[in-house]
Amino acid sequence: MRAFVTGGTGFLGANLIEQLKADGWEVIAMHRPGSNVARLRELGATPVAASLDDIDSLRAALPKDLDAVFHLAGNTSMWRGGDAQQWQDNVVGSANLARAAREHFAAQLAGGGAPGRMIVTSSISAYGYQQGVLSEESPQCANDPKYHYHYSKMHAENAVREEIAKGLDAVFLNPCGIVGKYDVSSWAQTFFMLAENTLPGVPPGGGSFCYAGAVARAHIRAFERGRCGQNYILGGTDASFLEFFGIIARLVGVPAPTRTTPAFAIRAIAALSGLVSRFTGREPAVTPQKAAMLTRRTAADSSLAQRELGYGTELSLEEMLRESRDWLVSEGLLRLPDASAEAAVRSEAERKAS
Repeated sequence: MRAFVTGGTGFLGANLIEQLKADGWEVIAMHRPGSNVARLRELGATPVAASLDDIDSLRAALPKDLDAVFHLAGNTSMWRGGDAQQWQDNVVGSANLARAAREHFAAQLAGGGAPGRMIVTSSISAYGYQQGVLSEESPQCANDPKYHYHYSKMHAENAVREEIAKGLDAVFLNPCGIVGKYDVSSWAQTFFMLAENTLPGVPPGGGSFCYAGAVARAHIRAFERGRCGQNYILGGTDASFLEFFGIIARLVGVPAPTRTTPAFAIRAIAALSGLVSRFTGREPAVTPQKAAMLTRRTAADSSLAQRELGYGTELSLEEMLRESRDWLVSEGLLRLPDASAEAAVRSEAERKAS
């Protein structure tokens, strides 16, 4: 089996490539020109340079005898200053890749080859902010461009659906907050802030947290079992940010936070920071979009993915976070306050790797 993967340099992409290779797949991993491809090579993927905003480069990058396109690349910025680039990355890029994949698979089938399928990594954010538990039956109502990340993910799905109407076979996955190894920029930032005592506060919201390994496996199962055009929500363990940050604090050996920062205070800081950024042109630490996300709770129903894809969270939230911590320590990216604890974690991580 042969797969073409976008977003392979990201942390979910690394988990997917690792599982594809373990299953015997050949993996061609797209990367932006100039990107560091060392990890792609370590995982056994073949790097190929292309740009999502250049459809001709995508056409040239797609290999012969292709079974699956896994589209994991995405721009997750939550700052208004990056909205234009985010639209290009998430919406125009998804449209270009979907069109290139449809053309490629059609030509492949016409030449006597096997049909191909595209698996799209979307987000629970494509459903917008809604009350209650989100399921595939919930309307996608991320219609406010003020919350541009959500807006772009919904429109990216719509762009792919236009190619489905022309014959593309594609399936959508909508994960919630993903936790696991290979993460250096998402929830891993919380490990760094707690270990260095720089956490400014705990937001009052919460979310559903899913295991990166299970989300990666769901991608492969979606290729094997998913229904064309269907969304599959991938949730996990529901927890408040106070609970979530408390687990991380224990894992890095520092006192757990005991209270949250009021929502109005976070929103006020975000509003002020947003105004300042209009003059500086630099992204603030807390933006209005981030404040909106961090002061709400998101719950998700994964029963459809469980029934049709065999999706399961596999690990408890603490086990997911421990895997993330152990990987960060083994890579020398996280230093624990207690040197002996860090050495023990590193030794255990190296033992598991061997």
